[in-house]
Amino acid sequence: MSKRLKSPEVHAGSMADIAFLLLIFFLVTTTIETDSGLDRMLPKKNPDPPKPFNERNVLRIAINGENQLLLEDNPIGIEDIKSKAIAFLDNGGDAKSCNYCKGANDPTSSDNPLEAIISLSNTRETSYGTYITVQNELVGAYNELRNRESQRLYKVSFTDMHAHYLDANTPTETKNALREKVKTIQKMYPLNLLEAKIK
Repeated sequence: MSKRLKSPEVHAGSMADIAFLLLIFFLVTTTIETDSGLDRMLPKKNPDPPKPFNERNVLRIAINGENQLLLEDNPIGIEDIKSKAIAFLDNGGDAKSCNYCKGANDPTSSDNPLEAIISLSNTRETSYGTYITVQNELVGAYNELRNRESQRLYKVSFTDMHAHYLDANTPTETKNALREKVKTIQKMYPLNLLEAKIK
């Protein structure tokens, strides 16, 4: 009878140490990507019932499941959204309440920027990219009007002034001075952008 050869044993103690070191190495050197969302604040709960509004002060924009845009039930291209929103917000239909509006003063459109509301609705099938693009166009309309008034009043664009105000390196005295200017412009063109319920 021949002797059975014993297979050499593998010492697994050092393997665990190596695996642990590799795990630490990959944890330290790997960067984890984080998704960033929209910079939007949810509205505070208002205990008072909503105040009545005039229908002409609401601009309705809808995005259907095929990513087509409708402005007051009429088809429109994404490239036209910003100009239509600016014309609506800056209309000044009630000429006596908005002395800084430079719109057409159409009595069938919004009275003033304080009462003008843009309502955006979409379906569940609407693509995220289209939704974000429309949102950006609408916020761009507000920013364009705010920049215009900021240039007129303070000789600086609102976006630059607001970025300087939010900068952590801005001195406190400068922030206090900028706060009033930023609030003044935001009151002239408040961001009345409502997201209607998904249909």
